Amino acid sequence: MKDVYTAFEKPEYFWNRELSWIRFDERILEEAQDTTIPLFERMKFLSITSSNLDEFYMVRVASLKDQVHTGYAKRDIAGMTPKEQLAAISEANHKLVADQYKTFRDSLIPALAVAGLRIYKCHEELSDAQKSYIDAYFDSNVYPVLTPMAMDSSRPFPLIRNKSLNIGALIKKKGSDDQRTSFATVQVPSVLPRFIELPETEEGITSMILMDEIIERNLEKLFLGYEVVCAHPYRIMRNAELGIDEEEAADLLVEIQKSLRKRQWGEVIRLEVEEGIESELLRILKKEFYVREDDIFYINGPLDLTFLMKLYGTKGFDDYKEPSYTPAEVPELQNDDDIFANIRKGDIFLHHPYMSFSPVVDFVRTAATDPNVLAIKQTLYRVSGNSPIIAALAQAAENGKQVTALVELKARFDEENNIVWAQKLEKAGCHVIYGLVGLKTHSKITLVVRKEEDGIRRYVHLGTGNYNDSTAKLYTDCGILTCDERIGEDASAAFNMISGYSEPDRWNCLLVAPIWMRERFLHLIRMEQKHAEEGRKALIVAKMNSLCDREIIAALYKASAAGVKISLIVRGICCLKTGIPGISDNITVRSLVGNFLEHARIFYFYANGAEEVYMGSADWMPRNLDKRVEIVFPLTDQHCKDEAIRILQIQLSDNIKARTLQSDGSYIKLPPESDIRICAQDYFCEYAQKKAKEREESEDKRVFIPAEPVNE
Repeated sequence: MKDVYTAFEKPEYFWNRELSWIRFDERILEEAQDTTIPLFERMKFLSITSSNLDEFYMVRVASLKDQVHTGYAKRDIAGMTPKEQLAAISEANHKLVADQYKTFRDSLIPALAVAGLRIYKCHEELSDAQKSYIDAYFDSNVYPVLTPMAMDSSRPFPLIRNKSLNIGALIKKKGSDDQRTSFATVQVPSVLPRFIELPETEEGITSMILMDEIIERNLEKLFLGYEVVCAHPYRIMRNAELGIDEEEAADLLVEIQKSLRKRQWGEVIRLEVEEGIESELLRILKKEFYVREDDIFYINGPLDLTFLMKLYGTKGFDDYKEPSYTPAEVPELQNDDDIFANIRKGDIFLHHPYMSFSPVVDFVRTAATDPNVLAIKQTLYRVSGNSPIIAALAQAAENGKQVTALVELKARFDEENNIVWAQKLEKAGCHVIYGLVGLKTHSKITLVVRKEEDGIRRYVHLGTGNYNDSTAKLYTDCGILTCDERIGEDASAAFNMISGYSEPDRWNCLLVAPIWMRERFLHLIRMEQKHAEEGRKALIVAKMNSLCDREIIAALYKASAAGVKISLIVRGICCLKTGIPGISDNITVRSLVGNFLEHARIFYFYANGAEEVYMGSADWMPRNLDKRVEIVFPLTDQHCKDEAIRILQIQLSDNIKARTLQSDGSYIKLPPESDIRICAQDYFCEYAQKKAKEREESEDKRVFIPAEPVNE
């Protein structure tokens, strides 16, 4: 079928994936620049752009550099070689970083000062009393932790850890005629707070100064007998790709543990230095890190703006933050029945964080202690630091139940955390699987096998997000609780496939990657195209995190050319171009960036009026369709289907947070077409609370009349 789409796969029809991601980070930065948003929320968005950029370099830029080093020159979906992509990325990111710091200096810092939070730029600005305070603080709290390192003939350039903030200096001996300088460096300890509060000088003012300024001011105390000629902070980003050969690995857990240690010492792919850094100091850093000029960022402001996320927690500024939202109860569970009884009444739709994540935790907890539950099977990709789900699985195993947990060790940047959980579960008696060779298991599924009066019944939770009770308060995700026999059979088949080599002859309804998900999605798109060609109504609405699969995009182009109306809600990367005459005239793309991170995947096909709706863990990306174990599931219960369609409808109506992709690759907020203002995330907060309140009131109104004794 590939040749069919040749005319729709021209490189000029696609945006480069990496540049599209940078546009996504720009949209987050726009939130930091939006003065209608509470000040501390803007500060949080700026912090997110910084942490996003760190990961982008450690993973995406690192991968492209690896390709260049190996001579790989294959062009990407947009026709760019790895070398061309790196050049374009460097240009775009230098502009992005300049915009970040302009926002920080010219907008946030003055606004924070007006709000009563003063952040001193440098220690020279402090009063004498404040200088005395930070000097004393340094002596008692900071000095004992620091390890100054110098470079000379007997001491080579020290190993600098990935992402660590450091202060580099040139020093020379005091009282000596020798004017030669030596290089020295000290790491700003991550175990200490990045900023400290200064004694109040004015009533109602909270003053802060960064730890790097405190250390820089007291640097000569670390190099007694030497004069500090100059000192400037710097920070490096290293290649964080693990590069494990799974086919050759005798023990995947051991190999990942080894590779995690190497991550700290990978190739330097980005160097941040303070603007105005002394040329000799910069020369040494460039030489020792083997870094090119294109990969150096000269920063006018404090390095590493991720500290703003911790600054967000400063007490006394609630008026400058969005009111915290308390998730609503799930209406179907607002009664005294146990969770299994409630699931038997019908599928239960979950929408986090608008609805509580507690039912997912309670589902596993209840199963762990229920004497009728025989087995629990669950996939774990990213879990929280003190996960109640992990505790429940361990308890279930200790209670004698068959517990199988697939812990994905290759979940990027959570490898170490997942190793700890895997070992804890094994000690409790769980069967722990580490995934499949060459594939990440990204699916979100829990299967509970229960013995009941009429035989064995399978209960299943399927979702779009991780089993992480912490991120469930921040990410928008959807899921269902069901005991549908067809889904139960497929769930068992999926776990048998993961734990052994059993691939079923057929699947009832789950779309499983990498087996047949791609072909099923292509079939659904082609069916809409066929309906359009026959003059019938044809409609596709899809919500996802990223869209960059060439074959899927080509299929969408062909459907659009046939007259299918296609509405896409893509949070991040989108390689599809809108506005191509005769190709994508019927396609719109919008992105929502709000207080919560949009994370759910929902796929709607009109299907000649039958309205097929799917949710799941997969984006339309090659990695999700071909290189991961993913599950997308149909919504067959009408109530669940209606709720998913409502999400799509409201998000397509959002005229406050939504930005629309233009033909030139930019995203703009379109002026509202009506006086009705709709913010999708605010709507679902109110909607979830309203539905929970209605159910609570209906339960309260129920009147129980004792039965009268029967007269003999």
